[in-house]
Amino acid sequence: MVTPADGIAWVTGASSGIGREVAVQLAQAGWTVAISARRAEELETLAAAHPGKMILAPLDITDQVAVEAAVARIAAEAGRPVARAVLNAGTYLRDTAPSFDVQKFKTQVDVNLVGTANCLAALMPNMLAAGRGQIGIVGSLAGLGGLPAAVTYSATKAALLAMAQSLKFDFDKAGLGISVILPGFVKTPLTDRNKFPMPMLMDVSDAARAILEGMDKGRFLIAFPGGLAWPMRLLRTLPAPVYFWLVARTTKW
Repeated sequence: MVTPADGIAWVTGASSGIGREVAVQLAQAGWTVAISARRAEELETLAAAHPGKMILAPLDITDQVAVEAAVARIAAEAGRPVARAVLNAGTYLRDTAPSFDVQKFKTQVDVNLVGTANCLAALMPNMLAAGRGQIGIVGSLAGLGGLPAAVTYSATKAALLAMAQSLKFDFDKAGLGISVILPGFVKTPLTDRNKFPMPMLMDVSDAARAILEGMDKGRFLIAFPGGLAWPMRLLRTLPAPVYFWLVARTTKW
């Protein structure tokens, strides 16, 4: 596994929520952390609270050229490569069959899926050449099965899981680490918008701790909380009629 001696860390979606807390805990663990998000003011506030520990790299991950330039710049500024990345940036826009909107679909695909691909494309060449590095891709338990009011979100998070699984074969050959992170409900500005019950809602500090402990142990699948993750993993193995009945009953859909 990688350590701060191998290079710096990079966290996307670091302006709030899980990404912000992951960046804080990485800095507390001795990492120099490059922090990225679109909201530069929030990043500046975060960096000011941890002087000398963070490198500002505001960007929109849907801009491939900007992502490539940012990764090159933060490595040059730090004088060391990115050794650990937590690709956390993402968004959720509620959609159902009656409210389905192609623009909302494209927005979520661009951020959650294409944006993550842009980050991977910027990171992997140097890591593969060095034979050293670790990447965590933040998905969601919603990626284990389509859920009500998350038509596009579930689809993009399922795609991230499959992408990470496919990459793992090459990462294993190259001596790199890859994790796919599947959080349940975590109290963040994103989930604060939800108007429905969120079972086993986690504190963001506990979620960040679970992510980093899982990456430190080299786990591929980091799914939490266990009381929600295990039922979701079981659900996907059930016959379709049972799956739909249980999810509809549980969510009162």
